[in-house]
Amino acid sequence: MRVLLVEDEPFLAEAIAAGLSANAISVDTVADGESALTATDLTEYEVVLLDRDIPVVHGDEVCRILNERERRPAILMLTAARALTDRVDGLAIGADDYLSKPFEFPELIARVRALSRRKFQARPPVLNAGDVRLDPIRFEVTRAGRFIRLARKEFAVLEVLMREPGTVLSAEELLERAWDENANPFTNSVKVTISTLRRKLGEPWLIRTVPGVGYAIETEEPEHATAQ
Repeated sequence: MRVLLVEDEPFLAEAIAAGLSANAISVDTVADGESALTATDLTEYEVVLLDRDIPVVHGDEVCRILNERERRPAILMLTAARALTDRVDGLAIGADDYLSKPFEFPELIARVRALSRRKFQARPPVLNAGDVRLDPIRFEVTRAGRFIRLARKEFAVLEVLMREPGTVLSAEELLERAWDENANPFTNSVKVTISTLRRKLGEPWLIRTVPGVGYAIETEEPEHATAQ
């Protein structure tokens, strides 16, 4: 496995690189965003360990650029920020996983190996479904050009659905992918969030309900959608 570590603190970078090498993971190290982009131009990495607050080119911008590439690496974002909003922001800009500093090294290794087993393709910078447009970088949703203000959880649920148009996702899957690990599986939060999303997005309904199964972004004629 070939990994790129982007970390501007020399001692931390050396420690992480040594730990990765000790676990049979080949690692290259750079200290800024511009060098990271150059390295990924020259070498095909399976995983990029990306410190968010790096010089020259910010980690958020590096993440955005890598996500637009057809053959992109998995991105594990590392940051000293521990707040939930920071983790949500990191994932919203395109990171595949997020780990707060300080972290336990076995967890880092486990996450790196898990990411290396997945196949990643370029993510469209903007998602479209009918006349609805979702921009995950700017945290904006519009319908027919009209800006729609969404709460973070509403935005997260809509993004999950729009990334898999036509795929029916159960309430449990949405809880797992748009809520944190402490979400109550017996809550009606998903149903309430879907209802609020429908109201804010307006008619014709974009989100289809499959009774007893889950929810999906409507890909057929909107008038056939069920609003429950």
